[in-house]
Amino acid sequence: MTANKKVTSPQVASKASDILRDKNSSATAKSLAASALSQVQRSHQTGKDMEAQASAVLKSDKYSAESKAIAASLVSQSNKAR
Repeated sequence: MTANKKVTSPQVASKASDILRDKNSSATAKSLAASALSQVQRSHQTGKDMEAQASAVLKSDKYSAESKAIAASLVSQSNKAR
């Protein structure tokens, strides 16, 4: 199995940083943001649980466009075999 070499883009990292600093951001948004920031300079893959959470965010109408952008980035950095 080949490793996923993708990293979080500077644009997504900036959005993630904003979410983490916003006291009104949901716990889910902050969790996604923290995961995205952990993958900025390293080619870590998104874990199975975080991938499931990001997928749920993408399917929901409840989350902001920023949260969905971060979720999409995380899904793109997940293990392709899953």
